[in-house]
Amino acid sequence: MIGCLRRSISIIIPAYNEEKRLPGALADIREYLGKTSWEFSEVVVVNDGSVDRTAEIARMAGARVIENPGNRGKGYSVKHGVLEGRGDWLLVTDADLSAPIADLERLWKACGERAAQVAIGSRALDRSLVGVHQPFLREAAGRCFNIVMRLVTGLSFRDTQCGFKLFEARAAREIFPRQLLDGFGFDVEVLFIASQLGYRAVEVPVHWSNVPGTTVSLTRGAAAFLADPVRVRWNGWMGRYR
Repeated sequence: MIGCLRRSISIIIPAYNEEKRLPGALADIREYLGKTSWEFSEVVVVNDGSVDRTAEIARMAGARVIENPGNRGKGYSVKHGVLEGRGDWLLVTDADLSAPIADLERLWKACGERAAQVAIGSRALDRSLVGVHQPFLREAAGRCFNIVMRLVTGLSFRDTQCGFKLFEARAAREIFPRQLLDGFGFDVEVLFIASQLGYRAVEVPVHWSNVPGTTVSLTRGAAAFLADPVRVRWNGWMGRYR
């Protein structure tokens, strides 16, 4: 399965004011792609209304840049990028490469071995792979969120919020048009939709190191922290993902 499907990959990077972190990330991705056997590859940077040189730097590094209509949030950016991706497989990764790009191989291998259409990177399955931890409060909040998420949605994943996920394009084109949330809970929503549509998603341990400078505010997202899994479950009950 792996050999016959490894044709093309789109690497999707949502970016908001990432002029400082993008150059290193894009250089690492370019080096990785130069060593692999993908027949076609592209890097798609989704500029989420940045007011710095994010778009300019991405273009100078050879990435394809698509623009959001203003600052719409990470969920909107990921959806926009995935639906614009041209590869048979679509990797979503953060601009800081907290999970190293080489760990795409872990996700790819898991999809092949377990006949999955979605693979998500996880910091929870093997914590020995976490090199630099997040601050204590952020880690604790993430674990609380995961407990609520599992109780409310019925999903069994230990870490839905790691920003390193691989989708088969055919599945993604059914999943992402149904996405309704633009904020914190979009990761849970797309995995819930995948489950509703009958797609297999697997959780894969990945290397991960916290990189200071995140643009996601824990305080600002506190309300959505608990509300988004409820919204996802409610939308499912109401048939909004059909």
